[in-house]
Order: sequence, then structure tokens, then C-alpha cells
Amino acid sequence: MKRIALFLMTNIAIILVLSIVLRILGVDRILDESGVGLNYANLLVFAAVFGFGGSFISLVMSKWMAKRMTGAQVITSPRSQTETWLVETVKNQATRVGIGMPEVAIFDSAAPNAFATGMSRNNALVAVSTGLLRSMNQDEVEAVLAHEISHVANGDMVTLTLIQGVVNTFVIFISRIVGHFVDRVILKNEEGHGIGFFVATIAAQIVFGILASVVVLWFSRQREYRADAGGSKLAGREKMISALEKLKKGLQEPLPDQMSAFGINGKPDGHGLKLLFMSHPPLEDRIAALKGQSHP
Repeated sequence: MKRIALFLMTNIAIILVLSIVLRILGVDRILDESGVGLNYANLLVFAAVFGFGGSFISLVMSKWMAKRMTGAQVITSPRSQTETWLVETVKNQATRVGIGMPEVAIFDSAAPNAFATGMSRNNALVAVSTGLLRSMNQDEVEAVLAHEISHVANGDMVTLTLIQGVVNTFVIFISRIVGHFVDRVILKNEEGHGIGFFVATIAAQIVFGILASVVVLWFSRQREYRADAGGSKLAGREKMISALEKLKKGLQEPLPDQMSAFGINGKPDGHGLKLLFMSHPPLEDRIAALKGQSHP
């Protein structure tokens, strides 16, 4: 149930590629004030354009990437009672929360999982695995679909895109300041920006990008709790709890790394420092939250 690992890997890759290309083309020179200091206003605009640009590219590509990576097949004309029921259930839930009808798809996986993604509330994709359909009863599948529809209705896709854009902007901005400091203060380069600036900037982007991902993943975990609550309202609390309990007993096989944050099940539960790099809270914490207990 979700939508963000795709942003983490794709955004870091996009930012690094853009940085290399811009360096080769000499665009970074517009950020250099007379060979002495950075023009912070220009740098901030530059960082925002490419920080949000990478994030929105990920958003625009999300449905296409999700279908490609999971092999999800969109149901255009139901061929079975199960497919008919899936489409009708999603349609009813979408109507109840006031969003456009998402595409409904099935992907082949032995593990019980599902995901939702897309550019907006009215241009989304909801997909379930064959393993989920085999291992869960109709009430539990209904709850899983309600969770995914809640993600779409809550605008999680756009919200996470904006959050990722903000952290991308700061990563680009601060990493170039670090690169400038290394180049001018430590390496004593006084003419333009040398190789020290380039290497230090890329290294700083990687380090700050990892730290920024912790922030994004924290928001992702909070939105899982919210989607669980939304799923409970749409399908019923007991159905939602039953679905999560079934996930705990099922095959723990996450989606591909780029898609793991999009699935209802994510990666196997973890605690401590490991939790900082998880897109989903532990299943026992999500179940406890639905039962009225507090969560971290």
C-alpha cells in the first residue's frame, strides 16, 4: 500500500546525471561570482528547478515504471468473476472518496502484495498480486484495495513528490556549497571551479541524499498509518486488521527495490536503525494502531 522507493532511487540517479551533464556543459559557471564566491540566489533557483524537476519526472514516470517493473496487466475487459469483482470494488471505493476511476491491474507474484501509483488522484493505477488473490479472502482483498484507494484519495503521490522536491533542493544547494568550500578553502583554487569542486559536490550529494531519504521515508511510514485508517473507514476495521494479520503470515517477498515502497507489504519488518530506512512501519505497529493503541 504506497508510493516512494521509486522516488528515492530515481531522484538520486537523476540529480547525479544532471550534475555531471551540467558540469561537462559548463552550466555551473553561472553559479560562480567573478571566480570568487557563489551567487546564492542563483544557486537556490538552480537547486529548486532541478530538485523539483527530478521529483516530478519520477511522478510522471511512476505508472509506466510500475507496470514495467512488476509486469502488471491492466484489466481492460474482465475475463473472470474475480476480475469483474476487482474492477467493481475499486470503482465503488473510488466513487465513495470522490476520485476518478483508477486503472486496475494484476501482476504475477507468489507474495501477497498490492500497490497504487500515478500522477494524481484522477490518474492512478491500483494493482494486486496473484499471490494476494490466492491467499486472502474477499473481505481482506477489499480492505487492501481500500488502503490503496486511500493513498490515492489522500494525495500521497503528489505530497511525497513535493517532499522529495524540497529535500532534493536542499541536497543540491548544500552539496554545492560544500564543493565550493573544499575547492576554495581547502584546495586553495582561486580560478573557477576545479576537479575538487566536482568530486566534493558529487560525494556530498550522495551523503546528503541518503540522509534526506530518512526524512522522506519517515513521511512514508506516517502515510501508511493514515492509509490503514482510511482503509478501515472504507472496508471496515476488522477487515483491515485481518488483511494485515494475513500479510504477517504470508510469504515475505517484497517488490523490486525501486517499487518496494509502493507495496502494501514493503520489506520484512525491522526495528531500531533499520526502521529509519524502511518505507513501511512494522506490521505489528500498524495493527496496534488500528486497534486503538499508539504508534511511534
